[in-house]
Amino acid sequence: MEKLSQALEKARAIREGQSPGRAPDRVPPRAGAPRRGGAAVDAAWAALREIVPDPAVLIRNRVVTLDPGHEATPFDILRTKALLQMRRNGWRRLAITSPGPACGKTTTSLNLSLSLARQSELRSMLLEMDLRRPAMSKILGHRPEADIGDMLTGALPFAEQALRVRDNLAISMSARPHRDPARYMLSAETAQTLDALEAAYQPDLVVFDLPPLLVSDDARAFLGKVDCALMVVRAEQSSMAQIDACEREISEHTNVLGMVLSHAKFADAEGYYDYDYR
Repeated sequence: MEKLSQALEKARAIREGQSPGRAPDRVPPRAGAPRRGGAAVDAAWAALREIVPDPAVLIRNRVVTLDPGHEATPFDILRTKALLQMRRNGWRRLAITSPGPACGKTTTSLNLSLSLARQSELRSMLLEMDLRRPAMSKILGHRPEADIGDMLTGALPFAEQALRVRDNLAISMSARPHRDPARYMLSAETAQTLDALEAAYQPDLVVFDLPPLLVSDDARAFLGKVDCALMVVRAEQSSMAQIDACEREISEHTNVLGMVLSHAKFADAEGYYDYDYR
């Protein structure tokens, strides 16, 4: 745990020193500000097919931020810290990755996004980019009718592929595993689609659930398209060598926002809690 604490301090130092990465070109509004866009943007969001996640399914899958509460607090803190840091730097695109599998990045992505959705003045998007091992539809309990790959290539409009939770969170998921995700990660067409998506829907924040960084080249191929990245590491599984390697890879392509430690036991006045995020 001491080594992980040192790694957290190192990530914080890099963040405060603003590691090299994608130049900021968008400035999110301050909390409490009216939503950007106008009637056309409002209509675009309203046209997305709405889903109402089953709270029991979410909790069973360790997604605890649909409503405020004690278990949602760590992610609410993460939400606030991420928003403040991103606003200071003019960042809008946030990638979430991990050194290896089973660290909790998808659960972290969903918890953070649902926490953001409770901020009524913000509009945010969550895109599932872990295309080899998609898990988001199972965790949410909703399988998309169309695949995110068709949306990224422009074969299908976002309005026909994405789903909406409440009125301010749009989620684009994979309907099936992909054998060659690099065709989307490296594609200039994907970059154009993302730019067009932001222009049409004007989200305040876009979260990308990326694959584990050290397992394949998929995440590495996409990091240049985001403003910053958050690394999720698992206690007693992610080694210091893996954490250091993941941090170096991220900093070569974008800005290191910080690090989340999952599967860590800690105590408070009421006893011990084990946040077992997958």
